[in-house]
Amino acid sequence: MNASISTATPEVRNPKETRRVVFAAALGTVFEWYDFFIYGSLAVFFGALFFPKGNESAAILASLATFGAGFVLRPFGAIFFGRLGDLIGRKKTFLATMMTMGIATAAIGLLPTYETIGWAAPALLVALRLVQGLAIGGEFGGAVTYIAEHADPKHRGLTTSWLQITGTLGLLLSLAVILGLRSAMSPESFADWGWRVPFLLSVLLLLWSMYIRLQLHESPVFKEMKAAGKGSRNPVKDVFAERKALSAVLITIFGAVAGQAVIWYTAHFYSLQFLTATLKLPQTSVYGYVTLALVLATPFFVFFGWLSDKVGRKWLMLTGCLLSAALFVPIFQGLAKHGNPGLMEFRERTQVVIQGGDCKEDQTFIGQLFNPKATKPCTRAKSFLASQGVAYRTEPASTDLRILIDDKAYSGFDDKVIRQALLDKGMPAAADPQRINAPMLVFLLFCLVFLATMVYGPIGAFLVEQFPTKIRYSGVSVALQFGNGWIGGFAPFIATSMVVNSGDMFRGLMYTVAVSLATVAIGALLVRDRSKVDMSHESVSLLPTKTAERT
Repeated sequence: MNASISTATPEVRNPKETRRVVFAAALGTVFEWYDFFIYGSLAVFFGALFFPKGNESAAILASLATFGAGFVLRPFGAIFFGRLGDLIGRKKTFLATMMTMGIATAAIGLLPTYETIGWAAPALLVALRLVQGLAIGGEFGGAVTYIAEHADPKHRGLTTSWLQITGTLGLLLSLAVILGLRSAMSPESFADWGWRVPFLLSVLLLLWSMYIRLQLHESPVFKEMKAAGKGSRNPVKDVFAERKALSAVLITIFGAVAGQAVIWYTAHFYSLQFLTATLKLPQTSVYGYVTLALVLATPFFVFFGWLSDKVGRKWLMLTGCLLSAALFVPIFQGLAKHGNPGLMEFRERTQVVIQGGDCKEDQTFIGQLFNPKATKPCTRAKSFLASQGVAYRTEPASTDLRILIDDKAYSGFDDKVIRQALLDKGMPAAADPQRINAPMLVFLLFCLVFLATMVYGPIGAFLVEQFPTKIRYSGVSVALQFGNGWIGGFAPFIATSMVVNSGDMFRGLMYTVAVSLATVAIGALLVRDRSKVDMSHESVSLLPTKTAERT
């Protein structure tokens, strides 16, 4: 059946009811994102707590990989909770996801560290991150579906865009809590026990958000479908075994969600790691810059959601992907120039070469995550230099490992010796506070988040318009979480690994650029804009129709 403009009942369109639904659903989602991003905000710090010492860059990679582990189960959470949402209802399901997330987050705050229980510490941390990923996999799809099914079709982009803010607000809340704690206590106290407080606070947030969501009623569109007896008996089968539904999922992932995912996580998380770990800016200052940039940019989620109601969603999101592919590298170069100019000057005047030591064959870094000291010397040297923000190149040779710093050669790899040699050459141990251009850093971070809002603001409405009511929760969740979980979630880890492998601090951005451009190409050819499509269970066709398209 062709899509059409909705003739929804007054209950669905009631503005007061819609505002209450948006507030309750969005508030709960903010707290779930807070739970999930607390770890991301402390990822660099966690490297020293839950992983063995001995390789600075390996610890960062390990903490980022564990952050990414939270994304591994997202698609499976989408399948599991999506099925429940399409069978028993939206409200009950996202109450279950919230409870799961809150318990897992609080448990992280109680974990012993590596020094206390050894390898059991990172094992438990990864397990809890997986549980978090399972819960968040079913959360957003349910919340955005619930809101969209209450919204006026003429304002669906605007209405759902309030939910798009929740990811940024959750990150903002996590940064604010961490910044407040680190300002209120000594670095030693925060490292000893203060880092646990943000995780334990999730218990209070859980109780409040559960109370708010318990006041909600089930989606009227879902109730109408169930009353008519037209629900899906097996939503998972209908999504994966039905050719048209599976095609819609794949096109949605690679023609929209993939680009949104890498842009969002690069702007919000890789930038944070880049400023602190690579450019050596003070963490408290960076949190302040990021917080201010988020505050300034967050309203644009709503703006672009509103704009998508006027001009359509497809080309607005693809334009954001194209601009991000063109501008992310220059923006990160600007962050380096204005964040640590001394380091950039050192990189320009100093040549570092790694010779021999099987460097040509030493291309893998996975071993660093589990046994850093056993990694080949060439890999350890690359990891160390990358962690210092030092540019280098490798030259295969039949000799044992040598590191050349300008005209002086050092045999083997000793991090203390190489660090001192670099310092003697003028490498800054940390960013010079007198040379940090804070206003420019805030502006550049704002630009990153602004580009993310252009893609992410309309995507909630875009997703729910791709699937009929009977599989909407499942379809939205699966498409969103495969794209965000597996393509976007590992972006910081992949980017960092690419930097270590190449010696170029900007090489990691090529992953974001490539995925964004691929999304533009696939989206332009295959994605259909279904703005203002009727949300009732009978009207959304998985095939493009002239009345549903606005290309």
